[in-house]
Amino acid sequence: MRLRAPLRVALLVAATLSLPAGAGVFDDDEARARIETLKGEYAELAKRVELINRNQVDFANQIEAVKAELAKLRGQIEVLGYELEATQKRQKDFYVDLDNRVRKLETAPPPEAKPEAPKVDTAQETRDYEAALASLKALKYKEAGAAFLTFIQAYPNGTLAASAHYWGGYAHAQARDHATAADLFGKFAAGWPNDERAAGALESRVASLEALKNAKAVRATLELLADKYPATDAGKRAKQRLKRK
Repeated sequence: MRLRAPLRVALLVAATLSLPAGAGVFDDDEARARIETLKGEYAELAKRVELINRNQVDFANQIEAVKAELAKLRGQIEVLGYELEATQKRQKDFYVDLDNRVRKLETAPPPEAKPEAPKVDTAQETRDYEAALASLKALKYKEAGAAFLTFIQAYPNGTLAASAHYWGGYAHAQARDHATAADLFGKFAAGWPNDERAAGALESRVASLEALKNAKAVRATLELLADKYPATDAGKRAKQRLKRK
């Protein structure tokens, strides 16, 4: 049965108009689904970024803690190293002194009777020094600093006086008593200029003087360090600092 022309045209128009509407609904649903998918991916990425940032902060804190522990261990290793060196030096000095005394006794004429000078109890001197050093190794800086000062007063000319000045300065610097630290480091460098720790002592004195904001003394110490110990690392650093001032 053939449709009339007006009816066929009406059906074609209706079919044509219905197509964009259906396609539009399909496109909107697909876009919404895609948006939801992207939102989910974004949320997941945001969580991962937050986790990474949190892990980085934790990692940085762990690094700082390890650095602090390493610095403490370096200080303890340095103390033990110098303690061993001091012990070996004491033993060597003891045998050299003993040999010299024996030789003098063998060749010298009988001495005239004179009042004997007070003798130093070397065993007690060693015990007092080691007690002060034990406090330092236990990180009891105030206690160690006071013990070293007492030791210096009791044994000003003892074989351990140099080390007592050096470690006493170190203990007071750690205890934030920078005035006493600067004084002891300065006396150590002046009294034992050929000691291998002299340049380091002057550099430590600079640090304490800077804490005291004594710019004039800082510059004078830097000049002394650069002039007297130019080949040492401390002397080279002092020279570079003077160039920048």
